[in-house]
Amino acid sequence: MRRLPPLRALEAFVRVVRLGSARAAASELGLSPSALSRRVTNLEDFTGRKLFSRSGQAMKLTDEGRMFYDAVAPHLEALAASVEAQSENLQLLRLRLGVMPLFGTQRLFPRLPELRRLHPRLHLDIDTGPHLIDRVGDTLDAAITLTTKPDPSFHAVQLDHNTIHAICNKQLAEELGDEPDLEALEKQTFLLHNDMTLSFDAWKKALGFEKLQPAAIDHYDSGQLILEAAAQGLGIALMHDDHMLRNNDPRLAKLYDVHVESPHSYWFICRPADLEARPVRIFHDWLVSAGL
Repeated sequence: MRRLPPLRALEAFVRVVRLGSARAAASELGLSPSALSRRVTNLEDFTGRKLFSRSGQAMKLTDEGRMFYDAVAPHLEALAASVEAQSENLQLLRLRLGVMPLFGTQRLFPRLPELRRLHPRLHLDIDTGPHLIDRVGDTLDAAITLTTKPDPSFHAVQLDHNTIHAICNKQLAEELGDEPDLEALEKQTFLLHNDMTLSFDAWKKALGFEKLQPAAIDHYDSGQLILEAAAQGLGIALMHDDHMLRNNDPRLAKLYDVHVESPHSYWFICRPADLEARPVRIFHDWLVSAGL
């Protein structure tokens, strides 16, 4: 059998790369910074490669280090999966995932059968409650949420870039015309999502309607309900173009043919330490590769 590198050294190396910080990796492993550095040095001696460049306590991955990580990490994951498959206590993997309801119905749920086929032992506890970001690391392992830019203390992956559109039912769109003026808009009710608070200002600025004061602004905590309210003629919804396209509701129409960048995007977030947990890692890697 070929000689294997010390597994503790491999673990230290992988954690530094994934967490992006030698200090964070040392903390997760319960090591002093010097002990962590010694483990990485042992791996460099074993491989004959300089995996990190060092400046004080900072460790920066080298090109050789990146090549080594890309070659080794998948095999470590396969080894972990094989060991888990032989363990009676680890037959079921469970992820507590917070999800925005509209993202769940439009984007996540249609693809979950694919995830189940690839990882039949992974099961999801879905939570669509409020304040998802605040609960990550407590009652949630990870979340898919709509926000501007997550706190840098999280591991975060941006899932999309989108544009904002004014959406209403077709009858109202016909009454207003393709490009209603300020006076016409001020007689309308606008429907805004609680998690897209900056969208209205961005949309008004792009159209030159900064002084717009509509008859009323109604707030919703559900994207699906906003779209339904707009379809029922209850007002003009400001939502992402992607929401309307995926909803594919023939009752809805867009006002104005303008391109307005949204300040909000969908993000996957978790604590960096939790990314080492097998359920979180499996879901994270699948989500990124699936391009949801």
